[in-house]
Amino acid sequence: MKVFTKPVTAFMQNTRFITCEETGDTAILDPGGDAHLLLDHIASNNLTVKCVLLTHGHLDHVGASVELASKLDIQIIGPTEEERFWFDALPMQSQMFGFAPHEVFYPDRWLEHGEVFNLGNLNFEVRHCPGHTPGHIVFYEASKQAVFVGDVLFKGSVGRTDFPKGNSEQLKTSIKTQLFTLPDDVKVFSGHGPNTSIGYEKAHNPFMSGRFG
Repeated sequence: MKVFTKPVTAFMQNTRFITCEETGDTAILDPGGDAHLLLDHIASNNLTVKCVLLTHGHLDHVGASVELASKLDIQIIGPTEEERFWFDALPMQSQMFGFAPHEVFYPDRWLEHGEVFNLGNLNFEVRHCPGHTPGHIVFYEASKQAVFVGDVLFKGSVGRTDFPKGNSEQLKTSIKTQLFTLPDDVKVFSGHGPNTSIGYEKAHNPFMSGRFG
């Protein structure tokens, strides 16, 4: 598995290009904006893009999805349908986050907890992790010891819960039951900031140790 990270927009959101090295199949995870930069990367690297994958519906994670799906003739997949609220709110999010106006859209396919999403020879287990948003999911590839967590968990921090339908206790429960049950050496690819590991966050994350909140 090859992962290329392209931070986009003023929010420096980590859009990920995830490629199965055996087949060349690529997914674009959480394309938050700057579609022209993402399309340039695809063209210059001759990538075979199969789909857009979304962890949740915040605009800084989905903003380029429709343009990419249209120009590449691919589907938008994920998160769970509990996230419909945030897709309905995309016009409001444009104002809230200071983005250009964005119309409502929905994924071509919602995912469910426990489902396995296949990309070439890669198999991603879908885990529902509400708290930051109600329908947030993470993608866990056990054979590659990697999990893509969106805005659930960061190095030394956790996702915000002060947006509508956020819930701090629910977020902590999600982290404890869906992430901290993974092996310590699993690499964590977060939606913002540097990568980390499950073991590091279990040992050092102040928001999960009780030092904050």
